[in-house]
Amino acid sequence: MQTSISDAISTLEELLSSLDNAYWEAATMERKDLFYDIISAVNHELSELAKLSVQDHNLEYEPITVELREAGTKLSNLRKLLDECVLRSRTATKLEALLSDAIALASDR
Repeated sequence: MQTSISDAISTLEELLSSLDNAYWEAATMERKDLFYDIISAVNHELSELAKLSVQDHNLEYEPITVELREAGTKLSNLRKLLDECVLRSRTATKLEALLSDAIALASDR
């Protein structure tokens, strides 16, 4: 299934919001560092996507930045450790729903 740039932007923005919540809810610096690293990668990707014209938003999405591709591994690890890393149920549920799509976006197609 192909993902459009517009859909990718929407997914990444939702992921960014949920990761931001998880960052502020994290109890340890190690967890905050994990979330901050992924947040930085997503921010960089969104920044690059913002440079595209609106007419391009219906094209197939491919990751632009190396940082997002590298964050794919951390996203996979986060999915495995979600119950340990994210203590607030609402945030964990939102992240759980987004992680599979985000991992797919971060992978090379």
